[in-house]
Amino acid sequence: MPRAILLLFLAAAGLLAQKAAFDIDALLKVQRIGEVRLSPDGRTVAFTVQAPDVESNTRPRHIYAMPLAGGEPKRLTSEGSSNSRPQWSSDSSRIAFVSNRGGSSQIWIMNADGSNQRQVTRLATEADGVLFFPDGANLLFTSEVYPECADEDCNRRKIEAEKASKVKARIYDYLLYRHWSEWRTERRKHLMMVNIESGAVRDLTPGPRDVPPFSLGGPDDYAIAPDGKEICFVMNPDPVPAISTNTDLFVIPTEGGPPRAITLQPGADNSPLYSPDGKYLAYRMQQRAGYESDRWRLVVMDRASGTTNVLTEAMDRSVGTFTWSPDSTRLFFTIEDRGRRTIQMISVNGGATRSVVSGSSQADEPQFTPDGRTMVYVEQSGSRPLEIYRASSGGGAATALTHLNDRLLEGYQLTPLEEFRVEGAEKTPVSSFLVKPPRFDSSRRYPVLFLIHGGPQSAWGEAWSYRWNPQVFAAAGYVVVLPNPRGSTGYGQRFTDEINADWGGKVYDDIMAVVDHVAALGYADSSRMAAAGGSYGGYMVNWMLGRTKRFKAFVSHAGVFDLRSMGGETEELWFPIWEFRGMPWENPEVYERWSPSNFINEFSTPTLVIHGELDYRVPVGQGLQLFTALQMRKVPSKMLLFPDEGHWILKPQNSILWYRTFLDWVGRWTAASQTQ
Repeated sequence: MPRAILLLFLAAAGLLAQKAAFDIDALLKVQRIGEVRLSPDGRTVAFTVQAPDVESNTRPRHIYAMPLAGGEPKRLTSEGSSNSRPQWSSDSSRIAFVSNRGGSSQIWIMNADGSNQRQVTRLATEADGVLFFPDGANLLFTSEVYPECADEDCNRRKIEAEKASKVKARIYDYLLYRHWSEWRTERRKHLMMVNIESGAVRDLTPGPRDVPPFSLGGPDDYAIAPDGKEICFVMNPDPVPAISTNTDLFVIPTEGGPPRAITLQPGADNSPLYSPDGKYLAYRMQQRAGYESDRWRLVVMDRASGTTNVLTEAMDRSVGTFTWSPDSTRLFFTIEDRGRRTIQMISVNGGATRSVVSGSSQADEPQFTPDGRTMVYVEQSGSRPLEIYRASSGGGAATALTHLNDRLLEGYQLTPLEEFRVEGAEKTPVSSFLVKPPRFDSSRRYPVLFLIHGGPQSAWGEAWSYRWNPQVFAAAGYVVVLPNPRGSTGYGQRFTDEINADWGGKVYDDIMAVVDHVAALGYADSSRMAAAGGSYGGYMVNWMLGRTKRFKAFVSHAGVFDLRSMGGETEELWFPIWEFRGMPWENPEVYERWSPSNFINEFSTPTLVIHGELDYRVPVGQGLQLFTALQMRKVPSKMLLFPDEGHWILKPQNSILWYRTFLDWVGRWTAASQTQ
C-alpha cells in the first residue's frame, strides 16, 4: 500500500476511534423537526423544532422558516415553551400558530418573517388545531367547551367555579371516562371560527359530541373547502365511543347549520382533504368495524354526485399521509412497506400507482409548489433523525434543506440497520432489523438485546426513535435485534391480522425463530441474551417469562400481564373486544389461554418492571401485579414507577433515568462474569 494512502487510512481510522458513544445524553441533544408546511407561493418552508431542555425538564418547541431555495433556517418565535402548528395564509404573507405564551394555549398570528406577533383568541377553554380560511380573514380551530354553554362568559364561569371548588370528585354515567393519560371532564372538543380582526368567535359544531374525536392516526380530521363555504369534519355518531371505531365524515356550511353525514360505512372514515379545484374530497377509510388496525384505503368522492372511488383497493398496504397535486389530477400518498415508508402517486381516476420516493428510509408528508415542479417532504432512517428534503418532480437526486443535527452527529458513530429474514411459524418469512455496536469486530462475541415492538399492530423499521432508540443500546455494547413477527404492519394485511386472538401463539414462534438465527451468528453470545418491550412488547416479555429460560434478563415496560383484569381497566374497549373476540366474561377461554398471569409458577428470569402511573391504556395495576408475582416467586426483580408519566416516558430527566436504569439492569445480568 502506498505510504500516502496508508496515512489517509490510518487518519480515518483514528478519527473513527475518537467518535463518542451515542448515549442518552447525546440523544437528548438532537433537535426534532416537525409540522412542516410549505407556503402557498412555494417559496418558504415553515416548521417546528423541539429541543429538549434537560435542566428545566421540558421540551421547548419553536417555529422556524427557511427559503425553499436553501439557506439558514430563521427562528420566528421566542416566547412561550410551546409554539406549534404553523399555518400559512393563502397569500403567504402571514402564519397562524398555537402558542402557550401567557400561560394558556391560544391562537396567534404573525407576518411571514416573524414580525408583528399578536394574539387572536383569549378563551378560557383555550385553543388548538388552527387552519386559515381561504379569505385570510378568519381562522378555524378547536376548543374544549362546555356543550351547554352558548358563549365565552358561560365557559369562563364554569371553569372558574370548577377550579374554586374544594370537591375534586368525578362522576360518570358513560364509558370512555378516561383516555390515554387524562380523565374526561364535562367539556367536549368543538370546531370554532374566529375573525382575526374583531376576535369574534363562533361555535360551528355545538352539541354533546367531540368534533373531531380522538384520532386513530393520520392527517387532520377536518378541512375547509377551497371556496371557504363548507367544512368537512370527522365525528363518531355511535352512542358508546369506547366500543366503536365508527367515525364518519360530516359537512356543514360555514355560515352554520346542522351537520350532514356523507359517509355511512361501519368502519372508520377520517382525514378529509378537498382537491384544490373543489371538485373532489379525498379521505382514508377502514372497512371493518371495531378494528383500529384494519387497512387504511384512499378514497375519492365526487362532491357533485356523491359517488366514491376506492383508489387503493388493490394495494395490500395502509395509506398514511396524502396530498393533492396542484392541478387536482393526482394524489400523492405514503405507505408503510417492509420497514420503510415510501411516497406513491395515483390518478384521481384510479389505476396503477407509481413510486415517487423510495429506498432504505422513511419518507413522509409530501407537499408541492404551485407549479407542481418541486416537492417538499421529510425523511429519516434508523441511523439518521428526520430532516426536510426538496426534490424535482422531473427526477434527479433529492436535496436536504435542513441540516440541524449534522454537526452534532459528526461526533458519534451511528450504525446503519441491517435487514435479515428467517422462516417463522407455518414457514412464513419473518423480517428483522439488526444494529451492530460501534467499532464492530466480527471476531468478538457480543451480548444480544432483542427489542419487541408494541401495538401489537406496528413495526420496527428505518425510523429514528427517541423512546426506544436502538443506537443508544448498540452504543452500550449490544447487538440489537428488532424482529417484526405476526401482527407487524407493512407486510400485508393478513400478516397483521394473524395476531388477532393469538397473542402468544405464532408471534412467539416467529420471535423464537429470530432468536435461533441470531444465537447461531458467530459474533452473538447466546449465553448473554436479553429481551425488552413496551405495551404489547411488554406483554410478550411477560409471556416469555413463563415460556423460556433462554434469556439472562427481561425488561417489561407498560406490559399487559393479566388479560382478564386488563379488559376491565383499559379505556378503548373496542381493542380487547376485537383482539379477544369479546369481553372477558363473553369469551373467557381466549383470555385465559393467552394471559401471562396463568404461568407465574414458571417465572425465573430477572426482570425489570417499568410503568407510568398516568397510563390508562395499560393501567399501572398490570405492572404492579407483575412485580408482586416476581417478588413472591423470589425472582430477582426491580420496579421503576413514574408518577408523572403515562404510556410513554416523555420528560427529559425521566428519559435519562429510564435509559440508565434499563441499561444498568440488562448490563448486570448479561455481563461476562455472569456466564462463568
